[in-house]
Order: sequence, then structure tokens, then C-alpha cells
Amino acid sequence: MEFFTPPQHIGFKATKLYEQSGNIKDISLAYVDKDGGGPVRAHTHAHDHLFTVIEGEAKIVLKDESVIVKKGESLLVKGDIPHSVWNNKDSVCIMLGTSLINDGVEN
Repeated sequence: MEFFTPPQHIGFKATKLYEQSGNIKDISLAYVDKDGGGPVRAHTHAHDHLFTVIEGEAKIVLKDESVIVKKGESLLVKGDIPHSVWNNKDSVCIMLGTSLINDGVEN
């Protein structure tokens, strides 16, 4: 597996596990270090995300709120809401990010 750091992310390494099929654009595995995450500035896009925490705890920063996602939990984030993802603990956060294409169409 080849890991990369997405643009404007810090302490964040990801790899794609699955490419497009049906309404799934991709699935990525991410390791987020203490104080890591991103993007630094919240972003929006055409697809939604289903974030699932495998180990640790993530803080999903949305336009008007922050949501804590614990080990074994998931959160669906609409792509048109400004968002970013951050590690919320002192240990590495391991998570899956599933990008979902709305209505089967990606803009």
C-alpha cells in the first residue's frame, strides 16, 4: 500500500482501498497523528463522506458544530457542508473515509 498526505492536511496519511463502483466513489484508510487532520481550511465538494473510526477518536468539524466520532462509530457528512477531520486523542486515529456519489453523478 502506498500512503500519501492529501493537500492541506497535517499528520495525516491515507491510501485508497477501493475505487469507484455504483454510488461509491472511493474508500480510503487514514492514519491521523496526534494534532493531525485536515484540510486546514474546511472544504466542500460534490460527494458526501461516511467517516468510520476504527481506532481512537475523531473530531469532525462542520460549518456550525463539531461532532466527536468514537471507535466503532460512523458519521455521514454532506459534501456541501464545509468540513474537516481531526484526531481528538493523544494516540493515532485510524479511520475509513467512504466517498459517496450523490444520485450516482459526480460533478
